[in-house]
Amino acid sequence: MQEQLTNLGGNPALLLGAGAVLVLLLIALALLTSWLVQRGLRDGDDGVRAHLVRLMDHQAQMQGALGQIAQNAQGGQSALHKTLNERLDAMSKRLGDSLEQNREKTGESLKTLAERLALIDRAQKNIKDLSNEVSGLQAILANKQSRGAFGEMRMQDLVEDALPKSAFDFQHTLSNGKCIDCLIHVPNSSEAIAVDAKFPLESYQRILAAPDPAARNAASSQFRRDVEKHIKAIASKYLLPGETTDTALMFLPSEAIYAELYANFPDLVQKGFGARVMIVSPTTFMAALHTISSLLKGARMREQAALIQKEVEAMLKDVERLEDRTTKLGKRFRLTEGAVDEILKSTAGIVRHAGRIGAVDVGEAEQIGKAAGPASAPPQITKS
Repeated sequence: MQEQLTNLGGNPALLLGAGAVLVLLLIALALLTSWLVQRGLRDGDDGVRAHLVRLMDHQAQMQGALGQIAQNAQGGQSALHKTLNERLDAMSKRLGDSLEQNREKTGESLKTLAERLALIDRAQKNIKDLSNEVSGLQAILANKQSRGAFGEMRMQDLVEDALPKSAFDFQHTLSNGKCIDCLIHVPNSSEAIAVDAKFPLESYQRILAAPDPAARNAASSQFRRDVEKHIKAIASKYLLPGETTDTALMFLPSEAIYAELYANFPDLVQKGFGARVMIVSPTTFMAALHTISSLLKGARMREQAALIQKEVEAMLKDVERLEDRTTKLGKRFRLTEGAVDEILKSTAGIVRHAGRIGAVDVGEAEQIGKAAGPASAPPQITKS
């Protein structure tokens, strides 16, 4: 029985159950023992007394087992408490780690969300600014005078970007008193190219907004009349022989109107060619300006080439004079060199005679002089 109680020590629940059973058994044994004691004392039966002794032994064993169960239950409770504490600590740690990870992920998500919201705010601001600009442009284009000024400004920007300032004039008054939007000077010519900006927007918008073919035909007829009127006005005002070229340009600041004109109104284009009025859009006008710029550069290069040729001729004359003067200086150097050579020869003779004089012994010279008689004139040093 002791071994069975020891095996039960690992399970606190079983220990508690076994303890309760043993307590009940002890109570039953105590009651039975008390009854047997009373009966044995009353009857004086030896068998009963022997049986009572055995019961008391069993009761003592059961009390010992109950103590063992209580001890095992206390140890199991301590182990259970320790296990519960360890599991609670592990669970708390996992929960804390999970909360920290969730906090970091939530912070990153909030940061990304804030960046995206900032981008959305900037995009909304740009859209709002663009809407204001579009509204302002619509207000400008709704007025005829403002629309004309817009076309002129668009044309002036293109001209200023492509040509030097000396190659054009804005709002120039011709000899007939008419004011042209732009006059582009042609190199090596007294004539200039007349450019006038036109913007038939209203009739074009009617074509786009036409609800049915009849309305579209009416809008197309109005568009045709507007363009023909502009062609005739340019041809009659700005084509002046000797002052402007025989071809003028009508500038349309809208590529859409230009495409509509060439796609659906080719007869108007031919009328413009016949009246010597070429219709251009910003793209084709820029191409023409680049061609004119190339011509201006070629003319300036020819002018510079003539100037360079003149300067080269002057430089050649300077080189010829330098060559003549160098030749004369060389002749003088050669004469000077000959004189220096003669001087060096004379100096060498003088040094040679001085060496000979220095080599003569004075004592021997006196004896030779006494023997020879009166002193004779010293020898003359001749020029070598």
